[in-house]
This record gives sequence, C-alpha cells and structure tokens, in this order.
Amino acid sequence: MFTGIVTDVGEVLSVEPRGDLRRLRIACGYEAETIALGASIANAGVCLTVVGVAREGGRTVFDVDAAAETLAKTTVGSWSQGTRVNLERALRIGDELGGHIVTGHVDGVARILSRDDFDGMARYWIETPPELSRFVAQKGSVALDGASLTVNEVEGDRFSILLIPHTLAVTTFGARRAGDALNIEVDMMARYAARLAGK
Repeated sequence: MFTGIVTDVGEVLSVEPRGDLRRLRIACGYEAETIALGASIANAGVCLTVVGVAREGGRTVFDVDAAAETLAKTTVGSWSQGTRVNLERALRIGDELGGHIVTGHVDGVARILSRDDFDGMARYWIETPPELSRFVAQKGSVALDGASLTVNEVEGDRFSILLIPHTLAVTTFGARRAGDALNIEVDMMARYAARLAGK
C-alpha cells in the first residue's frame, strides 16, 4: 500500500528483456541499506518488487522485474534508458497518510490533453479510458504516475488537475506535456462504491 506522496524521482539505467519479463535497473536517492530484497516500491504508480539492490557510482540502484501484464497495461513497456519515474516506498504502520490510499495496481493508461502554465502552477486536462471515467469525481482523488492528486473538473472522459510549484518541482510532472501517457489508478473507495451500487 502507498499514499501517492512521491518521495524521490528515479532514473531508468537499463532495460533487459528476459523472455516475457523485462529486468529494469533504476537509480534512486534512497539509501541502499534501507531497501530489502522483496520490498515493494511504486515506480510511476506501478508496484514492483525489488529483486536486487546495490551501490554503483556513488548512488543506489535497484532492480525490478516487469511481467507481460504490467508491460501491456501500463507505461512500463515504453520505458527506456533515461526515463524518469516517480518513486514511493511502501507504507509502514505509523506513517503519515498525506495523500490517499493507493495500491500500486494501475487501472490503465491516461493521456495528457493539454497543459496551461500560470503563476508557477500548471493545469492539466487528462483523458481517461472510458471504462474508468465513472470512477473519477470532482474533488475526488486519483493517482497519476503514482502521485495523489485532486480532481478539479470532470467533463465526460476528461478531467482537470492543478499542480502547485512544489509538486512540479519534486515529481516528473514538471516535464510532462500534451500527448504524454500516464499510469492511472482510480480511488479505491470510488471503485467499491460503484460495486455496492451495482454499477
């Protein structure tokens, strides 16, 4: 489980095909000794299991394996050397819940339709897959590339978010533009509410 509060931005160092898997090596700012083998780290919102960790060139690197389902249903399949990804360590009992409950199980891929910058902030309009739009509500929460964000407006399969300067500076969103793909995880409470309502 995660909260959608990004704690680091990692960089993909290599992508190695291994049959139906891809082994990804990611550099990060976490201390190597604090990452256990088998730990879960959200990479752009995708929960991946650490299968290797080391210090290389003065920085921490960790390895994760992405399976065929992950490669097909998320943006991980398009990652290459140099791709930057939002990172979050798994939630521990007693941690502050600064965002909302995020599972790291991505529901699909959304796309940025537009970006409008003003006063150091940025407003994005996002297009979500039609089957997920019913789970996106005005003033509700959504996780995009692992970041917990508040939905401002909703128009059909489109919704807007407003990012403050801090969020733009400490996540990958500062470099995001129209046309970019984003991993989306809808709010778990919205999913359960729809299920209970029989929708």
